[in-house]
Amino acid sequence: MRVGIGYDVHTLAIERKLILGGVQLPFDKGLSGHSDADVLTHAIMDALLGAAALEDIGTQFPPGKPEYKDISSLILLDKVKKLLGSKGLKINNIDAVIVAEQPKIAPFIDDMRRRLSQTLGITIERIMVKATTTDGLGFIGKGQGIAAYAIASLD
Repeated sequence: MRVGIGYDVHTLAIERKLILGGVQLPFDKGLSGHSDADVLTHAIMDALLGAAALEDIGTQFPPGKPEYKDISSLILLDKVKKLLGSKGLKINNIDAVIVAEQPKIAPFIDDMRRRLSQTLGITIERIMVKATTTDGLGFIGKGQGIAAYAIASLD
C-alpha cells in the first residue's frame, strides 16, 4: 500500500464560479486560480500523485500554460487517474476535508463524492469528503479563502 497527502488553498474572488469536487455551489464568490481553482480536486490530485511518488499538480499541469486556463479540474483528475493506471497503480481510497467558513458545504458533499467517483472510476464508498470551519480564525475564517486536505492510498 502507498499513501499520499495533498493540500491546496485559493483566495475567494468576485466574478468567479465556486467549484468544489466538480460541483458548482451557489455562492457570490468563487476561487481565484488559473484553472477552475477547485481546491478539493487539487488536494486529491496531489495526494494521489504523492502516493505514486510522482511530481505535484503544479509540475504536471503548469499554471502558466494556456491549455489549462479555466479548465475543469475533473479533466485534470482524469489525466492523473490515467497516469496512475499507466504505472499499474489502483486507487484504494480517498479521505478529504474542505476548510471553509462559507458557504455551507454539507448539502453538496454527496454530489461531490459522486462526481469524483465517476471521474476516478471507483465506487463512492471509497471516497469520503468532509467539511469544517476555522471558527472565524485566520484568512479562511475571515472569508478570504477556502482550503482542502486529502489523503489517498493506492495499491
